[in-house]
This record gives sequence, C-alpha cells and structure tokens, in this order.
Amino acid sequence: MPELASKQTPPSEASQKDATQSRPSSAGSPSATGAPQYVITAENLTKRYGDVAAVDGISFSVPAGEAFGLLGPNGAGKSTTMKMIGGVSQRTSGNLTIMGLDPDQNGPEVRAHLGVVPQQDNLDEELKVRDNLLVYGRYFGLPMSYLKPKADELLEFAQLTDKAKSKVDALSGGMKRRLTIARSLINEPRILLLDEPTTGLDPQARHILWDRLFRLKEQGVTLILTTHYMDEAEQLCDRLIVVDKGKIMAEGSPASLIREYSTREVLELRFGSERNATVGAELEGIGERLETLPDRVLIYAHDGEAALEEVSARGLRPVTSLVRRSSLEDVFLRLTGRSLVD
Repeated sequence: MPELASKQTPPSEASQKDATQSRPSSAGSPSATGAPQYVITAENLTKRYGDVAAVDGISFSVPAGEAFGLLGPNGAGKSTTMKMIGGVSQRTSGNLTIMGLDPDQNGPEVRAHLGVVPQQDNLDEELKVRDNLLVYGRYFGLPMSYLKPKADELLEFAQLTDKAKSKVDALSGGMKRRLTIARSLINEPRILLLDEPTTGLDPQARHILWDRLFRLKEQGVTLILTTHYMDEAEQLCDRLIVVDKGKIMAEGSPASLIREYSTREVLELRFGSERNATVGAELEGIGERLETLPDRVLIYAHDGEAALEEVSARGLRPVTSLVRRSSLEDVFLRLTGRSLVD
C-alpha cells in the first residue's frame, strides 16, 4: 500500500501564508537539551457548563509524533477536550497550548495545522468522493494546482482510488470513514484529532482503518485519539489517559497501566444472573482479587488456569468459563468500579 508522499510546500494564498508564518519553528523537534518537544500542553484544563464540569482540571502533555489516547465511557469529557484542542470550544479555566499557541487566542492559526476527524462523518453527500477533498482544501486557501494531485494521493492512501467519481452516499461506512480521514489530511496537518474514529464499523473495516493510522504515525503525524474501545486504545496508543467524569484517573502506556492496575490474566465465570450475585463468598481466596458484575464474575490471577482448577476443586460448576489476558477494560473497572460500556 502506498504511503503519503513526503510533505511538499503548496503554493497558497495569503491566509495560508499567514498561518504558516505563525507556526512555532521549534514545535515537534527535539530541544537543545534533548528533552521531548511538546506539541500539546494542558494544565488544569477545565470546561464547565453551568454547574457541571465536563472537563475538571486535567493536565497532560503530548510530544510530537506520539499517538496519545483519551480512554473513557460516553460523557467522560473526551470530546469536550478535543473541541478545546481544536479551538472550537473555549476553556473555562486553565492553560492550553497547541504548537506553542493558545487556541482561544490563535484559533485560525492553530486550526490551519490540525486535521480533524469528528465522531460523526460530515461529508458532503451530494458531491463525488474526489470533489469532497477538493472543496475542503479550498477552505484552507489551497490552490487547485496543489489540491488535484494531493487529492489523488490521499485517495490512493485511503484505498479509494476506484471510488473517486462515486457519490459519497454510495460508499460503505468504512469507506466513508477512510474518506473523512483522507479529507482531514488535505492540509498536511502536524496533529490529527480523531474522535471515536471506528464507532459503528465492523471488525474488518476497523482493522483497515487502524492500518491507515499506523502508516500516518510512522510518517511522524501526532495522533490524538478518543475511544471507549479498549482494544483500539491498546493497538494504537503509545500513551493514554483514563478519564471518567471529567477527571484523569490514570496515565501511562497501555502495557504499564495493565501491569500497575491488574494481574496478568483474568478468569471470567458465568453462573447465571441470579447465582452470580451470591457465589462470591464461595470464591473468596482464589486469585488476587474478585469482581462481581451483573452478568459475570471476574477473578484476577497471575495464572488463570490454576484459578479455574481451584474453582472446580471447590465443587463449583459455572455455566461458562474463560481465561483471558488483562486489558484496559480491567484497568478502568479497577479505577472506577464500573465497565467502560456502562
């Protein structure tokens, strides 16, 4: 599969030149001391709607080229944080800089160098696939001499070349998602914001999309990703924050969070909806920790098969049993007491 060509400097109109000139020249490059150069920095970032704190004093930094995730359930504050980074929602308090610029004060300059993939596709259904890219590029003041070859390059990257002249409404959900990502790259952004990028896609479409995102990351694009899919966060993110009710519950790489907050394996047992709630006392002492959910009982253990043998030795016969490795779902359950899909 082709990768995107190395960045070229397109001929542009005055608005694009002004935005380019306002880029901090050091953003995304190593500092003189060798410390990572952060392209996004948030300090005590807060967004309130009346008495409700959608984002409640969170702090994080993202170095250039990292895939950084915000993991949490619906309503955790992920999308609100993305809107503040994108400069389309002003923060209530705290500090936020994007490539050294304040998005509240320098919104157009910041947005000129961001790519945005919203939670819901907002493609122009009446236009053909290639025309969606061309029209979107004109919003950035980019000339057609640059946009035409760039659109062809992006369609090839998104595996949509054969759909260039098709109407958008004839595309599958996965194709529309790939077109939305291709459109977000038309201005060669330094940072790509992806809000729940694979919601509603089937497994095959999700994996195709993951492959495209891996390729972008290999080319040095900084990815900011929100998701409530644990496997997606584990696959795509170098580092992430677990958020709930507007607060950061934990921060680290997926592997480090699992090591810190869970065991190597998990034994899932199902005894039936009524029996699940009462069997806990009979399982005490097996494994490191026990969690009782409405539909199943979880036993956290370093050796799941040994835990299952102990369950059987006690004369307990679950309807189903499953030994699996720990995941970010288990981390979230440990931190908040509830499932990501609650």
